[in-house]
Amino acid sequence: MVVKMTSRFVAGSFTVLIAGLLSCGTASVNSAPETEEQSVSPAPAAEQQEAELAKPVYDSSAGSILARKQVPVLCYHQIRPYKPDDSPTAKAYIVPPAIFSDQMKALHDSGYQTILPDQLMHYLLSGQNLPEKAVLISFDDGCDEQYEITRTILDPYKMKAAYFIMTVAINRPNYMKAEQIKALADSGHSIGLHTWDHHNVKKYVADDWVKQVEKPKAVLEKITGKPVTYFAYPFGLWNPEAIPHLKAKGLQAAFILSTTRDQADPLYTIRRIIVPGTWSGTQLLTRMRSGF
Repeated sequence: MVVKMTSRFVAGSFTVLIAGLLSCGTASVNSAPETEEQSVSPAPAAEQQEAELAKPVYDSSAGSILARKQVPVLCYHQIRPYKPDDSPTAKAYIVPPAIFSDQMKALHDSGYQTILPDQLMHYLLSGQNLPEKAVLISFDDGCDEQYEITRTILDPYKMKAAYFIMTVAINRPNYMKAEQIKALADSGHSIGLHTWDHHNVKKYVADDWVKQVEKPKAVLEKITGKPVTYFAYPFGLWNPEAIPHLKAKGLQAAFILSTTRDQADPLYTIRRIIVPGTWSGTQLLTRMRSGF
């Protein structure tokens, strides 16, 4: 399943990697017998033409992005056992480890393959093929157990995920340490931004964009040594006025929750669903099929 998103994303901001030359060049050989001094020269024009044809054609128009089939994007927060003092509201954001394991097993056994935001972007902009059953798993906030469950549950299935980090909590009790965030990035997971302290984007004024987006983005880039180009709105709340600010700060796409996407900038309103701890693996598969 695949996500139709809007965006006036500039196509040139993506680097398209060509895995290798698609054909060998032809040799130009004299009629005289070949000697050690003679060299075989390829036909660069032909090779260049074939390479150009292999490149995806990007179309950042909102209509093209919205027309693409949506990819399921799952949103998790805390992966831990319930506590006696957890309120019903809190429990909606908590998934016990055994349930999470069952959900991931269901995805794996059903043939789902995880993708990362970069792959999703390439697909939305070009229609570039994804696995037949693609899913993007994401985690918000940066709770410390997210690192451990990645190592014990996701890694054995060779699953990758996107982690949207609230930077005020880095190195604090119950949250990931900087070295754990870097380890996730180094092992092929995606690190994105979830603001400095989870403040509602709809309430930002003036310097809030520096405090909540620009500086935290720089912090994560220093930790990971990699560009941070994806953003998740706190509470999934957004407004059209926020999108130009995110673009200006170098964010290439942003994730909401299950509300309606923006018809002008779908790349900045990519839908996700929060997965509760009340869903079995089978129920998760059913909700994914109906929700995307």
